[in-house]
Parts: sequence; structure tokens; C-alpha cells
Amino acid sequence: MGSFIATVQEVNMNPEVLQCKNCWKWGHMAGVCCTQGAKCVKYNRPHQTIHHHNFAWCYKANNKINPSRLETKKGESCPHLFKYLNCKGDHQADSTNCPFWKHQFNKEWYSKEYTKLQETRKNSIHSAMNNNMI
Repeated sequence: MGSFIATVQEVNMNPEVLQCKNCWKWGHMAGVCCTQGAKCVKYNRPHQTIHHHNFAWCYKANNKINPSRLETKKGESCPHLFKYLNCKGDHQADSTNCPFWKHQFNKEWYSKEYTKLQETRKNSIHSAMNNNMI
């Protein structure tokens, strides 16, 4: 082009599996998410992460349990263990330690794991419904 020389090379596109920043599930973007309202990246509950301190049980005092729990001060980390929605790991939804994050470019792995996850969710829903109907 003009007096410039450019080299054009073919590349192997390997697009990643997207993680929604609204519900924190993998496989879609926030713009097409069907979840109403944002979910917390720490707790997967219906509040934005910036409001985690105001809404999460882990920050609230509770004298009705034994031993009682004192209120967690603002700025201190959550005293509870995380249970991430997709892999059930002890980390936030956007953690780089998550197996889903580590395999975000491997669509075959993702598809297999997500199918197992959907089957597990379906079975727990059926189990819960059957237990409540007895």
C-alpha cells in the first residue's frame, strides 16, 4: 500500500466462550441475558456486587444461631465460603481459578461440562419437586 509493505497471514480463530456479566453463567453475553436483574459475582444472589455488604447474610449479625454471629464490618471480607454457580468451586464467579474460565477457549470441554451441569440441575429440580409432593 503506497510505500508501505504489509504482510498478511492467515490466523486460526479460536473464539472464547463468553461469560455473562449479569448472571455470571457461561455461554452468552449480558446483552442477551434472560435473568431479570443483576446477580452478585461473590454470592450469586439478586443484588449487584457493589451492594453485597448491604444484602448478603454473611454481613448481618444473627443472635438466633449458636454460636451467634457478629456483624461483619464494612471493608472486611466475607466470612462465608463461596459456592460458585457453575463449577461449585470456592471462588467468585469471575475467578481465574475456575475450571470454566481456564477452558473458555475449549468449546468441546465447555459443551461437555455444561451438559453435565444442566443434567444435574434438572435432576435436583425433579428431586425437590418429588420430595415436596409426598
